[in-house]
Amino acid sequence: MKLSQEQVKQFDDQGYMFFPECFSAEEIALMSIEADNILKMDRPEVWREKSGAPRTGFAAHTFNEVFRLLAHHPRLVEPLQQVFGEPVYVHQFKLNAKAAFTGDVWQWHQDYGTWARDDGMPEPRAMNIAVYLDEVHPFNGALMLVPKSHKHGTLEAGHDLSTTSYPLWTLDESTVTRLCREAEEDGKPGIVAPVGKPGSVLMFHGNLVHGSAPNITPYPRKIIYLTLCAVSNHITKFTRPEFIAHRDFTPIQPVDDGALLEHARAHRVAAE
Repeated sequence: MKLSQEQVKQFDDQGYMFFPECFSAEEIALMSIEADNILKMDRPEVWREKSGAPRTGFAAHTFNEVFRLLAHHPRLVEPLQQVFGEPVYVHQFKLNAKAAFTGDVWQWHQDYGTWARDDGMPEPRAMNIAVYLDEVHPFNGALMLVPKSHKHGTLEAGHDLSTTSYPLWTLDESTVTRLCREAEEDGKPGIVAPVGKPGSVLMFHGNLVHGSAPNITPYPRKIIYLTLCAVSNHITKFTRPEFIAHRDFTPIQPVDDGALLEHARAHRVAAE
């Protein structure tokens, strides 16, 4: 999948790109089944909320064939190769869940702030790609973005070790308020929350400020986050477990565009 000049311009200006229903219903059904199974597992890669509900499943692409195919999928890999002008590798792979009623907050933060401080990533030449497995509504913990905030560079942050089960470098209220005010246009708030059906894809800059509210609704929300980094920009510190910050900098070789469908159909036939 190649980006148009208009899409590249929007990314440079706003810090994000959104592609509604980028993956088919059959592809999403396959991934959703695998995600549910992984989030039930008792293994170090699966982190839970203080309530016990699943929060994040790391590195599924290293032990699950469906997610290995997704991490090598051309619809995700090729746009980032285009943006960075070079091959990319998988820095991080997460299954983020917001369980019905108990899904917890993700505080306001920049992803590159963590990659730089904890992993020694030289520059913000890495990007998050979010693949929606459930429908993301405005009310079930949608990801909130502050447009254009990536233009402010890497901001000062504090290391929050207590709010949730996952440590995070977070921004203070005055910084978030200032950035939101600067992003306001035509009387509209300086926050966007891209909502969409399963299969939609959101790509956003490593320095774009974002967060999400708790989910107090009966509608769960699962999103896959694939972080791809330019190979020449690989991390230099290894303070976090390898399943959180990967140390294999091998350039991704994209699979065929139909690889997920081929896998789904082959395994359906085998099961029958």
